[in-house]
Amino acid sequence: MSTLAPKTENLAKLVFLIRAEKVLLDADLADLYGVTTKVLNQAVKRNLERFPADFMFQLTTEEWESMRSQTVTASRRNIGAMPYAFTEQGVAMLSSVLRSQRAVEVNIAIMRTFVQLRRLMDTNRELARRIEAMETRYDEQFSQVFDAIKQLISEDKSRKAKPPIGFL
Repeated sequence: MSTLAPKTENLAKLVFLIRAEKVLLDADLADLYGVTTKVLNQAVKRNLERFPADFMFQLTTEEWESMRSQTVTASRRNIGAMPYAFTEQGVAMLSSVLRSQRAVEVNIAIMRTFVQLRRLMDTNRELARRIEAMETRYDEQFSQVFDAIKQLISEDKSRKAKPPIGFL
């Protein structure tokens, strides 16, 4: 394992959306911190009061099965217990449980990743709002164009209803 803190773009691939929360799984965190999953989970269990349900939760069998085919973590994990998922607050709390320089550096990188992901989501929401506003504006403009075309068509039909002028 490298002693350098991981890059944000590498960490973003490890963030999953589970139960409407952005989380990192215990095995990925353990790998980042340079410890085994067992060591990480033991440290958490010794300090369980620091990890309420909105900081950390254990995946259900169904959640885990649906993720297994999607993640490298799943194929690396060979223990019987379901993995733990840590929210942003849970990851921040890990630095107080795993007291090493590596833990501090990794936590800083993870916090930056969560901030970047939030900014990206906000940008996407703003973009969607702008597109919707443009669609509304252009729908109104096109509606005027279509009304004008309909009027021209109806005028054309009314002209054909007049009797022809001239000799037959």
